[in-house]
Amino acid sequence: MAWDFETDPEFQQKLDWMTDFVREKVEPLGLLGIHPYDVGNPRRNELVRPLQREVKEQGLWACHLGPELGGQGYGQVKLGLMNEILGGASFAPIVFGCQAPDTGNAEIIAHYGTPEQKTRYLEPLLENEIVSGFSMTEPQGGSDPTTFVTRAVKDGDDWVIDGEKWFTTNGRWAEFVIVMAVTDPDAPRHERTSMFIVPVDTPGVEIVRNVGVYGQEDGSESYIRYTGVRVPGDHLLGDRGGAFAISQTRLGGGRVHHAMRTVGSCRRLLDAMSRRAVSRKTRAGTIADYQAVQMQIADSYIELEQFRLFVLKTAWMIDRHRDYRKVRKDIAAIKALMPKVYHDIASRCIHIHGSLGVSNEMPFVGNLIGAMVMGIADGPTEVHKVTVAKQHLRAYRDVEDPIFPDYSLLERRARAQEMYDPVEEILEAAE
Repeated sequence: MAWDFETDPEFQQKLDWMTDFVREKVEPLGLLGIHPYDVGNPRRNELVRPLQREVKEQGLWACHLGPELGGQGYGQVKLGLMNEILGGASFAPIVFGCQAPDTGNAEIIAHYGTPEQKTRYLEPLLENEIVSGFSMTEPQGGSDPTTFVTRAVKDGDDWVIDGEKWFTTNGRWAEFVIVMAVTDPDAPRHERTSMFIVPVDTPGVEIVRNVGVYGQEDGSESYIRYTGVRVPGDHLLGDRGGAFAISQTRLGGGRVHHAMRTVGSCRRLLDAMSRRAVSRKTRAGTIADYQAVQMQIADSYIELEQFRLFVLKTAWMIDRHRDYRKVRKDIAAIKALMPKVYHDIASRCIHIHGSLGVSNEMPFVGNLIGAMVMGIADGPTEVHKVTVAKQHLRAYRDVEDPIFPDYSLLERRARAQEMYDPVEEILEAAE
């Protein structure tokens, strides 16, 4: 039997160090009004760089990367357990060198970039000297790339990009963005788009405006217009028409990490509502004495533990198969489940805190908005549910159940009678 829910003692020590380090040194950074990705801010760098050095000394920097890129090459289970801790603090991913979208962009350049691109973009990105953006979704299309209108046309040795992109995360601070553009509009739907490295100072790149998720004033999501943007031919990443396949590889592990960071956020919410329940006085004691509150605490605990185990099981399957395609159904399932669990626990936390819960004195409404973002980012929930259903139903198509086929109840009873009558005859003969 190989079922095991324990972490090896050596790695558990690393997790314990992370827990204390994030709580004591990293979490307070989120209260200073500085954005984690603003690498041009001297105050930010003054505070963050020493913490990053501590992480490197512990051998915990960019652990998703292989040793050849300065990481540990950890599997998804270890990364999942780490991200559960990082989910509690806004600066934690930056401090540990595993922030999105830089992690996914680094993975793409590591696999598909030229030696020159790796020197110019990958090396400073891995050291967090710069940050990057992923410019995919458009004002009129997001989850379906067949609706994209941003085009990249070959012109001599160069590519010329025209179009508009919406919600390019960290566009305002990025040194470069990876742009998904249509290169072959008449090709099969999954072979129409390609990916390009585009430095943001390239002529024709215009940040129309920076918007923020509701309640956030940092404007970290950029609306970018590309007008005659010319990039060298070697800035194409991977094969022409290969953007869809590249993006799916990029997103697979990232969705597990998002899910485990969500587990970390939900655990903090459960902790907050539990502390509130036992400390909020009433005439008869505390609100923790009321069954209505107890039901909310119980539901939150049950949902959180179920979700956590599902995510870790999915991470284990990825480590075992080493092929995201074989775990596609479960990756889609945890992505679809994530916003609901997050939303429900955040809602209960707000309710138990009363008026304080909806105020800007507490971060809980931000968690609620974050849950809604998780239902949109990296593909909407509906798309992932369709993937789960299609993957699940494949096992049932054109396969007849040899014991209980899709017959009427009477026909199945007759079939069962035929199966067991000979047994009865043998027993009668033996008697």
